[in-house]
Amino acid sequence: QVQLVESGGGLVQAGGSLRLSCAASGRTFSRYAMGWFRQAPGKEREFVAAIARSGGSTYYAKSVKGRFTISRDNAKNTVYLQMNSLKPEDTAVYYCAASDSGSYYDPVTNQYEYNYWGQGTQVTVSS
Repeated sequence: QVQLVESGGGLVQAGGSLRLSCAASGRTFSRYAMGWFRQAPGKEREFVAAIARSGGSTYYAKSVKGRFTISRDNAKNTVYLQMNSLKPEDTAVYYCAASDSGSYYDPVTNQYEYNYWGQGTQVTVSS
């Protein structure tokens, strides 16, 4: 079992920045590919960003590429999502997730390949 706890959400004006953190406990963090997803009211949950177990490879949704950065610190069992140039359409509940699928070097982008999920943290971007 892996327990995931997100933090860092909040209310920010358009153009601002936030950094989300996701602390993992339980099994060895470095065994898991990590990802961030989000769900806006009335919409399906969508992929945001993913990072491979190695930490050397990342992948982003087109809507956030160039604005968001995913990173991980295996020594601290934590994955981060740095969000810059935020837009009102980024408003959503953000979830981190852990996957034991895929290779050591590949990010996992399919949400159905994720085994463990956090409880989510709300991000609200005002215009």
